Amino acid sequence: MQLPREVIVGRGILNRIPELLNRLNITGTALIIAGKISYEIAGERVRDLLSKTGISVDTVLVNKVTTKEVLMVEKQIENWKPSIILAVGGGTKIDAAKLSSSCQGIPFISIPTTLSHDGIASPLASVKGSGKPYSIMAQAPLAIIADIDIIAQSPWHSVISGCGDVISKYTAVKDWWLAHSEREEYYGEYAASLALMSTKLMIEKASLIKPENNEGLRLLLEALISCGVAMSIAGSSRPCSGSEHLFSHALDIIDAPRAMHGEQCGVGSILSAYLHNANWKRIRNTLKKIGAPTTAKELGIEDENIIKALEMAPKIRPERYTILHKLNLNHKEYEKASKKTGIIE
Repeated sequence: MQLPREVIVGRGILNRIPELLNRLNITGTALIIAGKISYEIAGERVRDLLSKTGISVDTVLVNKVTTKEVLMVEKQIENWKPSIILAVGGGTKIDAAKLSSSCQGIPFISIPTTLSHDGIASPLASVKGSGKPYSIMAQAPLAIIADIDIIAQSPWHSVISGCGDVISKYTAVKDWWLAHSEREEYYGEYAASLALMSTKLMIEKASLIKPENNEGLRLLLEALISCGVAMSIAGSSRPCSGSEHLFSHALDIIDAPRAMHGEQCGVGSILSAYLHNANWKRIRNTLKKIGAPTTAKELGIEDENIIKALEMAPKIRPERYTILHKLNLNHKEYEKASKKTGIIE
């Protein structure tokens, strides 16, 4: 299991980065990986804080997380030879740092500026152009430092996406148990319980998820970190990724990304819960409560592409047994399920 050694969460705690590196006995050089906006929001300040302690700092700005960009970052790591990598940004920038640092055998620290999905704490990374539309194993962060004041500046729809990602663990765990009971796949009770606890709290405390409510942001942040830890304990994404995630990946392939990953997973979880004969209305009502999409129209996706995504989803990962693999429904049956849940008209 790869687990973070330290997690620091709070308001105005970005300036504790030098203290954290000192405690982790990290000296020498550091490399900051960020996007243009996340560097302006937090990366430049991180650089100034480290420079004042005598640590030599270099910076790499990445745009989209593609294989080409990851290779570019790896080249910079080879040239700079940092003792530590600091990933400053949302899930995609952290994924770029996660994979490149793992390939080069360098630890990294996760410094999230948005809460769009659980990549901030997990050992898995999703990189476009890798030939796989889903996450691959990299490494967990050595530490996480999450400043609520900085995260509060992020676009609100990224918070909504993060909530959708957490809520979707409800069906991910159901799919995992299904694979265990029917295919004798390993099922980790503790990892599953940790993921489900995050979902349960998100559903129960949905009223806290509203702009300018730091309590809601902290709840989401801790839930996403817990989900990342659940995956580290499980040794795979199983406790946090099931049929609803395959559905989201399929939508990206068919319709190109029109909504955020967590928003698509939330809608996918409504459908998956329905197919599991579980409480899909509770999932839908919670998503509505926080202002997340619950229909194809709200996602900006054509009705027909919802059906196509459901048909494609199980083919993306044939080895990852889910309710979609078990039922193997036809076009009309998926259409009926999508209408019944109100996702299409």
